[in-house]
Amino acid sequence: MVISVSDFSARNNLRQIRRIIPGVLLAWLAVLAAACGEGGFFSHDIPRLGAAGHYLEARQQFLKGKSGSMEKAISNLQGIVQDDPTYKDSLTLLARAYYNQGSYEASRQVIQRALRVNKEDEIAWMTLGMAQLRLGEDEKGVETLQGAVTLVSKVSKPGYRGYDEWDAKGLVRSYISRTVVELRKGIDAKPSLLRTCESLLSRMDDEEYFQNTVGRSVRQRQDTR
Repeated sequence: MVISVSDFSARNNLRQIRRIIPGVLLAWLAVLAAACGEGGFFSHDIPRLGAAGHYLEARQQFLKGKSGSMEKAISNLQGIVQDDPTYKDSLTLLARAYYNQGSYEASRQVIQRALRVNKEDEIAWMTLGMAQLRLGEDEKGVETLQGAVTLVSKVSKPGYRGYDEWDAKGLVRSYISRTVVELRKGIDAKPSLLRTCESLLSRMDDEEYFQNTVGRSVRQRQDTR
């Protein structure tokens, strides 16, 4: 078999390419790793994905009831509100987390920021009123809660937060009624008023949890019929 000069050159070039390829790949991997790091061209996508994940993790802590971790909620929410204080109701959730931890002044400061973002946030008004009562601002607290409960009563109906079957059993509505009764008693009923308001928010969390779990399963079964 005769090997021509052109064949030899081709084979020689092939061997050289095979030696070069690993080095080129390593160089590209190094560039890619640097790009994925802080300040790289992929970094602009991370905050958006991270915010959604952190928000869901924080919200889940409220839907877990007493087993929820407010420390986890605060940890997840602090980064979100630093980057984007208008992201959904992150400020309201952060204020609620502080309230649940007993940090009432911190809760009030954060919830005032939340209301500057959305003055129609009924949960924010509830949280502000409760924080005011806890801080000894009784008259302000009762007045704030009166307006807050009115807002909650108006919006807590089918379609609330996108749930068509919201409060189908009327449990949230019953807690709203109890809160109204306590509010009519005024400052003299402060301890029971606080307990009722806190129970109302917990009941709303429970309803949202129900809608996301049992309620969703029921809707899926109905859709398949």
